[in-house]
Amino acid sequence: MSSDAEILLACIAALAAIIFFVAYAKLPPFLAIFIGAVMAGLIAHLPVDLIAKSFSKSAGGVLGESGYVIAMGAMLGSVMTKTGAADRLAELIISRTSTRYLPWVMALTAMVIGLPLFFEVGLVLMLPLIATVSARYGKSLFSSI
Repeated sequence: MSSDAEILLACIAALAAIIFFVAYAKLPPFLAIFIGAVMAGLIAHLPVDLIAKSFSKSAGGVLGESGYVIAMGAMLGSVMTKTGAADRLAELIISRTSTRYLPWVMALTAMVIGLPLFFEVGLVLMLPLIATVSARYGKSLFSSI
């Protein structure tokens, strides 16, 4: 069994590795977290099969719970695009906002939509609206912030 100091060292090393792999090596976050988890387990002297089972159970639990919510958000975003709701909302926002404040109005809209939802669901709901407003506005909404 590992001591508390070894476990603490394993966690610190794993976090540093995750930050390095995402920020500097440009690996996808899921892969960086996987490498960090394996690294923490190895430093803490855990058996490889226990590391694999723990990661599988933990990652599967998180993805299993939020996967359905994200899928439903993506479907709702697609419905917004197909039915023209994104176009109507974009027209409403553009007609009542000056171009100077449009990026800030979109940020406020995203905050109002995103607060009661998971980040991923809010993002997939906002993407059709952001794309439509940006196309009608003629440039990126992030250019003037």
